Amino acid sequence: MNEDLKSNRRNFMKASGITVTSLGVGYVAASNPVLAAAIQTDFSGIRAGEELIPVSGISIPAYVSRPEKSTGSLPIIIVVSEIFGVHEHIADITRRFAKLGYLAIAPEFFYRAGDPNQYGTIAEIFTNIISKTSDAQVLGDLQAALAWAGSHGGDLKRVGVTGFCWGGRITWLAATLPQVRSGVAWYGRLVGDKTEGNPRHPVDVANELKAPVLGLYGGADTGIPVDTVEKMRAALTMASSNNSAAKASRIEVYPDTPHAFNADYRESYRAGPAQDAWKKCLDWFKHAGVV
Repeated sequence: MNEDLKSNRRNFMKASGITVTSLGVGYVAASNPVLAAAIQTDFSGIRAGEELIPVSGISIPAYVSRPEKSTGSLPIIIVVSEIFGVHEHIADITRRFAKLGYLAIAPEFFYRAGDPNQYGTIAEIFTNIISKTSDAQVLGDLQAALAWAGSHGGDLKRVGVTGFCWGGRITWLAATLPQVRSGVAWYGRLVGDKTEGNPRHPVDVANELKAPVLGLYGGADTGIPVDTVEKMRAALTMASSNNSAAKASRIEVYPDTPHAFNADYRESYRAGPAQDAWKKCLDWFKHAGVV
């Protein structure tokens, strides 16, 4: 980790005011270079930092943000990271939600597999982290995070899930869980090879959705071709005759926009689509009663 990232990490921990355990802070090496224009949400009016969530005999770290002062239980947003894990950008997303009155939780779903920051390339992260993290494990951890939220001031009747890239795919899968009321998937992969760890993809679960999903995609995303987005649209249309969540789901495609257009710390960031998509994300949760 370079000196700038170390400094970022130290300042971030100090500002959080939380005893540090194992959650990565700063930006993951494989995501460099980090843009100077990366959004930094302050801690004014909120409490934010690392917590430990019990799951099947162990504890996984999660970055948690909430309003400093609140009355009654809070709506819950689970934030699912990209392949880089819970780094500064994902932590910042939780703080943005906390500023709006949410209890926002970003579990470190890769805790068992290792630290993405140990690897310098995306290919290495896929080989050493992603391939060892099964969908079943992730959904189990997500449910554990919800149980934790319910005993720490969260309202389990108002649950939303949002995720980015790897987390966008997980968002579609999480929308099949009965606890989830609404989902917003940012450029999550929709189709793919089926493996033991990834037996189904979003296009396979359209008829099992329990919550409507807003899918946000870039028309120039080379990793998620538009034809796969259209396959998802078709799956939702086919399922809509007997599945109200599928019928209510919607996909937005931003023309000439690349993958990771909301990642304000990367060169892929596109301010116009990102700002519009963020507004649509908030409106989607509000319409679903997750507010």
